[in-house]
Amino acid sequence: MKKLGVLGGLGPMATAYFLQLTVEMTDAEADQEHIEVLLHSKPRIPDRTRYILGIDAVNPVPEMVEVGKGLVSQGAELIAIPCITAHYFQQELEEEIGVPILNAVEETALYLKKEGVTKAGILATDGTVESRLFQKEFARHGIECITPGEAGQKKVMHIIYENVKAGNPVEFPLFESVAAELFSLGAQVVLLACTELSLIKRDYPLKAGFLDVMEVLAQKSVLACGRLKKTYEHLITE
Repeated sequence: MKKLGVLGGLGPMATAYFLQLTVEMTDAEADQEHIEVLLHSKPRIPDRTRYILGIDAVNPVPEMVEVGKGLVSQGAELIAIPCITAHYFQQELEEEIGVPILNAVEETALYLKKEGVTKAGILATDGTVESRLFQKEFARHGIECITPGEAGQKKVMHIIYENVKAGNPVEFPLFESVAAELFSLGAQVVLLACTELSLIKRDYPLKAGFLDVMEVLAQKSVLACGRLKKTYEHLITE
């Protein structure tokens, strides 16, 4: 089995849930059959969205590289980052750290293509939306992206920063309204494309047509380092 390194803390609750997902998804009958995970959770890493948008000048990459190299020094052979916005720096991080980093955006595109999805709604941070992370990757696979309007995107950011990151309950009606907007615009599937939004799927019953990008990342992590339970082969809610 490969040793998985987790560059975490971006944010802390999402990282904890990612570890839970990897355990739940692993086909293991004893402790010894679970994958080996090396975790460094460093919440002090500067905010990725604020840097991408030019609001803050502090580049988060050097601290992410430091954490990644530390994981490699402890034996990590593959790295997962349970923060979708951080994938904006994917290539630079991989070059600096020196081991493969799982690309949740690319893996999600491949998964949707396999499922025959041609139009997906994106619920993500401003940084992810403005950097066109999903739009660029999905275009390569013939998948159209739909994002919320200005008012809807403000609701998404409020849920991410004022609810989940602040440790407050999710205002679920806000989430439902933005998701309904994307479905009304023709989205076949709506992506929870921020790891904070993954906690909504954990805590609330969702209707059909949602895909949690962090579940895709956890699934690929388990497949790369261990054995996946068959119940986690299909991830889109029904």
